Order: sequence, then C-alpha cells, then structure tokens
Amino acid sequence: MKIVRLRTNHFKNPLGCNVSDLSLSWVVEETNAKKQESAQVIISNNDKFNLESIIYDSGKCKDADSRSFRPNIKLEPCTRYYWKVKVIGDNGDLAESDIATFETGKVNESWNGIWITPDLNKDVHPYMRKDFEVDGSIKSARVYATAAGIYEMEINGEKISEEYLLPGYSVYDCWMQYQTFDVTKYLKRGKNVIGAMLGKGWFSGRFGLGGLENTYGDRMALICELIITKEDGSKMIIATDESWKSHAGPISKSGIYDGEHYNANNEINDWSKETCDDSNWTGVKPIELKVGAMEERLSPPIIKHEYFKPKKIITPKGELVLDFGQNMAGWVEFEVNLPKDARVFMQYGELLQKGYFYRDNLRSAKAEYEYISNGKKSHVRPHFTYYGFRYVKVDGIENLNPDDFKAYAIHSHMDELGEIKTSDERVNRLILNAKWGQKGNFVDIPTDCPQRDERMGWTGDTQVFSGTASFFTDTTAFYNKYMKELREEQKLINGSVPVIIPRVRNQREVGTGHGSSAWGDVATILPWTTYLYFGDKSMLEKHYAAMKAWVDYIIREDEADGGKRLWQTGDHIADWLALDNPDKSDIFNGGTDQYYVATVYYYYSVKLAADTAEAIGKKDDAEYYRKIQKEVKEAFCNEYITPNGKISIDTQTAHVLALFMDLLPKEHINRVAEALKTKLVDKGIHLDTGFVGTPYICRVLSSVEANNFAYKLLINDDFPSWLYSINKGATTIWERWNSINTDGSVSSTGMNSMNHYAYGSVVEWIARDVCGLNPVFDKPGFKKALIKPQPFAYLKNANIKYKSASGTYVSSWELSEDEKVKYAFDVPFNCEAEIILPDAKLTDVVLKGDKPINIEERDGNVILKVEAGKFEAVYKPTQDYYPCLNINSSLKDVLENEEGIEILRKYIGASLDGFQNIPELRDMSFNKPLTANPIFGPLSLLNQEQIDALAIELSKCRVKI
Repeated sequence: MKIVRLRTNHFKNPLGCNVSDLSLSWVVEETNAKKQESAQVIISNNDKFNLESIIYDSGKCKDADSRSFRPNIKLEPCTRYYWKVKVIGDNGDLAESDIATFETGKVNESWNGIWITPDLNKDVHPYMRKDFEVDGSIKSARVYATAAGIYEMEINGEKISEEYLLPGYSVYDCWMQYQTFDVTKYLKRGKNVIGAMLGKGWFSGRFGLGGLENTYGDRMALICELIITKEDGSKMIIATDESWKSHAGPISKSGIYDGEHYNANNEINDWSKETCDDSNWTGVKPIELKVGAMEERLSPPIIKHEYFKPKKIITPKGELVLDFGQNMAGWVEFEVNLPKDARVFMQYGELLQKGYFYRDNLRSAKAEYEYISNGKKSHVRPHFTYYGFRYVKVDGIENLNPDDFKAYAIHSHMDELGEIKTSDERVNRLILNAKWGQKGNFVDIPTDCPQRDERMGWTGDTQVFSGTASFFTDTTAFYNKYMKELREEQKLINGSVPVIIPRVRNQREVGTGHGSSAWGDVATILPWTTYLYFGDKSMLEKHYAAMKAWVDYIIREDEADGGKRLWQTGDHIADWLALDNPDKSDIFNGGTDQYYVATVYYYYSVKLAADTAEAIGKKDDAEYYRKIQKEVKEAFCNEYITPNGKISIDTQTAHVLALFMDLLPKEHINRVAEALKTKLVDKGIHLDTGFVGTPYICRVLSSVEANNFAYKLLINDDFPSWLYSINKGATTIWERWNSINTDGSVSSTGMNSMNHYAYGSVVEWIARDVCGLNPVFDKPGFKKALIKPQPFAYLKNANIKYKSASGTYVSSWELSEDEKVKYAFDVPFNCEAEIILPDAKLTDVVLKGDKPINIEERDGNVILKVEAGKFEAVYKPTQDYYPCLNINSSLKDVLENEEGIEILRKYIGASLDGFQNIPELRDMSFNKPLTANPIFGPLSLLNQEQIDALAIELSKCRVKI
C-alpha cells in the first residue's frame, strides 16, 4: 500500500495560500485491499511529530474522507504545519504517507510595508531596491509581496521564484492577492539586497476591448515585507517604505497585448546585489491605491511548462520565420551575442497564409518583442507579457541558428489527471488540441483566447468547457479563485453575473454587460461541476452564495415580467457562432431564440441550486428551488412544446437543450430525439450548433441511443466538423467552425482565434460516453463511478486513464475481427462502480479478473456492481456497431419513390425490378447495418464516404424521413 498525491486545498505543499477552510486530500495506490478500514490524519507544528508538537490527531476514523478531510482547527498566521496520514485497508494492509506541509500567510495581521511607487515618470519601468544588513545567523525568511502591475523579485542577484506574471489578474479594486515566498536560501549574514522589477500588466497597461490604459490606476507600485527569523528567535523586518530606491530599468514598454521592448544598454547587472552603487538612484514615494483588501493567494502558480524547438522557414517574401509546431501561450527565449546597439525584432502570430507570416487576426495587439544589444552575450526573455502563437518572425539576426531559440508554454499549474486514446489519430489530435486550448487559456483566469487584443475571462467559454477541463486536470483551486472573482463582481451588480470576469473597468460593456443566460450560469455550473468531479463539498459551501445570488437574480427578472416562470427579458448571447441563423448577414448569433435559451438555463441553474442546497443541508432553500424548478418546466412545456411533443423552436440546439436539461415529459422524449436526428440528416449528418448547443449534442445523441449519429459527427472531417480543423493542421481548438476556409484562407480578421477552447468540450462526451467514465451525484469525486462505454465502429478502440480525486480509473474497449467487444476496467481502492456492458446477454459474457459483487441483466444490458479491482469482459453484442445508412426509411419507402430508385441504382449498379413484390423484404429498415441487410449485398462493397453520400441523397429526395 502506498499513499500519494497529498494535497492541501488542492495545492502541493502550499506556501501562503488561503487555507482558512482547510481541506486535506490523498490517494491510496498499490494495494490488494478493497476498502479503507480506517484513516488517521495527524498535524504537527514540526516535522518530528513528537507528542508536544502534535496539534491535531483524528485517531483512527472509519469515515475519514480522502477527497476532502476537513480538520476543524484554528490556524496561526505565518506558521508552517506538517501533516501525514495513515491508512489501514480491509485486508490489513497498512501505510503511512510521506510528510506534507502547508504554511499560512499573514491572514489578518497588519502590514508593516506600505505601497510605494518609483519617483519617476509613470511609464518608466523601474528597478526598485533596498539594501540591509543581517547581524546574526538566519533560521528562516519569508517575503510577502504583491504589486499594482506585474513584478519580479530578486534577492542578492537571484530571482526568488519560478513563477511569472505575478500577482496575476484579479478584480483589484475588490481584493488584492499577495504571494508568500520562502527566501531563506537567498540570504546571508552581513549585507543583503532585496529588489523588484515592475511592469504595467493588467492593472495599468493597455487592456480590454477598448484598448485603454490605466484600468485600475496609472502607476506601477509595490508592497512587500521580508521577515527574517534568526536562530536566537529574534525577528527582522524589511518592508517597503520611503527608504527604498528606484532607477529606470531596461524595459521601455510592456503590455499584455503589445509585448515588450528591452534595451540591454540600460541594464544594471548587479541591480539587486550589494555591489551595485545606488548613490545616483532616485527615491520612491508612498501612493494611495484604489484596491481592495489584501488577502492570501488563491491562484495556482503561473510557471513554465513544456518547451519547443523551432524549424526555420524562409517565406516567399524572404521573411525569416520560426515554426514551433504547436500553438501555445507563452514566449520565446533565445541566446544572442550581437554587436552593441544591434536590434532584434520579433513578431508573434498563429498562422501562415500562402506561405507568408500572418497575424491580421490579432487585431490591434502588436504582440512584438524588441531587444537592443549591449554588445554582450546574453540569454533573453520577456518579463511582463505573454503571447499566443505558433510562429515568430525574427528580424536582426544574420545566420540565425534555430538551436538558440526555445518557445516555453506558460500557464497556471494544475495536476494533470486524464489521458484518452482512440484508434483514430485524428481524434487523438483533437483531444490533444482541446488540452492545448486549455493550457493556452488557463493563465490565472480562464480566458477566451491568448493572442489578440482580448484574453479576457468570458464566462460562457468557461462553463461549457469546465467538464472537459476537469477530465484533463484538477481544476478545483483554479476555479475556486475564479469564483472568488465572480462573487466580488456579483456584489456590484445585485447578484447578476458579468459576461466577462474580471470586468475591465474602463472598457465599453458587451451587450448589457451582465445577465446573459449560459454565460451568467457559470455561477451555478462551475461550483457544481467541480464538486461533482472532485468531491470537495467546501466548493459548494463557499460558492453557494454566488449560486443563490444568480438564481435569485433570474427569479427577480421573471417576477418583474409577470412571474411567468419564463425568462423573456434582457439581452442574451445565446447560441454564439452557430451556423443556423436564417439571417446569413449575422455571422455571430445563432438561430435559436435567445429567450428559449434563457428559459432552459433558468431551469438548469435553479435545479443546480436545489441540488446544492440539498447537498449542504439547506432544506428550506432546496424546497423553494425545487418548487421553482417544477414551475419553470411546466411553463417551458406550455410555451415551447406542443401537446404532441413538437418543439416550436426548430433548431438543432433547441432540441439538444430540451433533451439534455431534462425539460421534456417522458412521453415526448422519443419524438424530440427523432426530430433531432432528422435535423441532422437534413444537414447531411452535420451539426450547425454554436457555443450553447455544441457541448451537449453528442452527449444527448448517446443518451437517446443514437451513437451512430454522435460518432459520425465526431469523425466527419469536412466543414463543419471537429476534424475539419485537424485536416487544416490545427494544434488547438478554433473559435469558429470555419476559422480557416476550405481553400486555406482565414475566414475573418475581425473575430477569429485559432486557440479558443469552447468547441473542445466534445472531449467530455468522449470521456463520458465513448470511454464511459462518469462521476456520480450521490458519491462525487469518483468515490463511485458509473462506467458505461458505448462503442461504435467508427472507432476500433478507446481508452481513458483518469487519476480521479479518489484514485486511478481505467475504462477501455476494443472491437475484434469476429465482431466481439473486449472491455477492461480498473476501479481504485475504496471506490465502487456500476459497470454497464451495453447490448449484452448474461449468457454470452465471459468475465475475467476480480469478481463483481453483483451481476444482473436489465434492459438489454449486463450490469456489474463492483468494488476495487480489475475487470475484463468479452462478448458479441446483440446490436451491430458498424455504420449504417443513418436514415429512418424502410425499403418500401424507397422503392415506392422513383427518385429513390434512381439514386439506389446509381450507387449499386443493379436492377431493382421485382424488389417491390418481395413481402419479407418490403419493411427492412435502412437503419440496420449494411452487413445485416442481405438485399443490399452490393452496398456492403461501398466505402463509408459513398454510404454517407447515398444517405444524404436519399434524405434530399424526401423519402419519408
């Protein structure tokens, strides 16, 4: 038995993070035990765990929760704690974990430091420093710091952290998060120097749709405390005050959108060392900032991750371009040894067009880097910006050596959890593209895109992708911070939710600025998704106020409109970028009525609020929201569903939402599902959904036993489809289905990103339905899983390995040559699962591995109830998983239609005379697989492209669809 992944509030050994709601978690591996007999959590104030140092001991708890163990203890400020856990399994296995740590920040302690700004022109990017002397042996030292802008801090010539873009992006006027650093190793007895470089960043640099500066203020500023504890127990505090000094640095310009200009001639190499002569430096001055209360950090660290080496390209124009092979967020670092005043100029972009460097889609973002050499060999990197790019055009270096350049992906750090593989490498690339879309857009906040003059926290993009993101990584801490931003913004607008969080204070509002359905519903969807995937109830408790405020806002809007239990007021973005708008001049808004979408999400958010209230024991709230939920459903059906079950809004998205959100009476589900399939056939089995319909369409199709449609949407590679972008060389998810036209040209420059993850939400369907791994409402965090794979022969195999909060699951399947399916599953320690083997008879299933605790046959499936273990199953399914014509027509319907007969004759090249008179064949369905349909033996010789073309032609001749 081994205990791994010890986390405190979902951080590994956090330093100075907000742990006021202390939550400890761990995972047990490498044991034959099935269940936890007991677990014991011990917390100490030193790593010896001697009796007098232990401040908490749970004892042997039978119900200790490894997903979120919450000891109710009072934590002291600026204190390091040590903890470990002991686990006993039901077979007697025993393990003790390694020691993990967490350290509190200043909490409510007052600051000795004050906000200071350099006594320089407000646009000058400064060095700031303070020298001091330590007259004793140092036991430990901590820096507590933050900035108005972006800062990098050094002590005695060394950068004190591997983090970048500190302190990140927040609703600065509501709260300011500060960082804590252990700097003991950087200090020495005697003379020392602490210093910082500052940039404008999100605080005062050009940012937002209006591209204005001074969003929160017009000065760069710093606040800092260095607290040194000596071996004799005494403390020494070096804090920002008027004794600090400042000097212009080498960075002349910086901005999130525009990049950075760096003149190495203005470097002061020893600026943070005692050897620096600062006698001619200028001073600093105190500054009053309009910022919120100082609080411990919630942000995961923004650090360097993967790096890429480039290929050198010379374009037809003679441009020197580096291709790093992957679209990403980050920057390029390089080595140079150039003459003094030589200039290197770099421009970042996502695309080539006709072989040329291209970046018109960046709009006003300059996305450039300029370096002026001081004549010395140097390692060069940006400091106060980042870029979204794959390609970089370089001017100023003759005989450029690509080996001197590296591109670093820079994003918020989270534990990576999920790996999904299939038999189709294009689908695997799609999954990887979605993962890279997340990496590029998880830079402290979940952004829409990382390259153009936007990079903002669009709430709609965030909520639709949250399930996929939670299969890829542990999103809990990242989303917890974002929900803090959301709640602070909510307080300013009476419970509504902005479409962008944080709101850019001096930019023009988008639409109404707040209150859009689907976008505002991030307030309920994000906490619930995180709870469902990771099982930490504190996410619901902390963010229930935000969930409740949003739902109550919608109810007030409804009440002001007459209390119809419909949301038919306001301005809603709705199915953004869908392809079904009858007004072809409107390329942004989908064809689904905005108030239909609003009412659907009204229902969904009220349901989630009721679910949450039940989960955290708020009985009265739960009853109230259940009542509203029921009333909204009744009003929705009366408004939008005919008595016979037809939806009045005739779009794919309208049908998808009604089915996914469970808004239909049971007797109408089949009709609406059939109508959705017909609408897909009308589009040649292609979707025309946007940001609202796309995340759910495949999940809905799988839920109504239309896997053939769902898989066909997945493997389509013509426009519009997911694989269309793969064929065009995409390495991230595009903003639009046609971000690149079929001829390779960019479809638009006004709003067109090659790294926009919303449509990557299809990966949640691949994980949940193709691979079959699902969290369960009553035991979230995968303490229990519903494993229900749904194979179909457009793929030959699929596999997911997922390091859940409760342990590592595996679910895989493979189709064999003899039309059998082989399944393999791993269920981790102290977990349980219900495994549904689809289209199975108990007498046909051969099981291997650990024994299930229960087996039954129900509704055409075999259900295994299992505890921890490895399980295999092989059988020939009762349904054929091979592609069929995908239309709902009988043979009779076609043969009674002259046009249908001609279409069939064209494809099979055979006479159809007399077929109408064979009774046993007249009603044979085209929906049956071709291999099982003897009359169409010639059809079995057609390839899939021909089969699909035949289905489309038959649908167009209106053969009783």
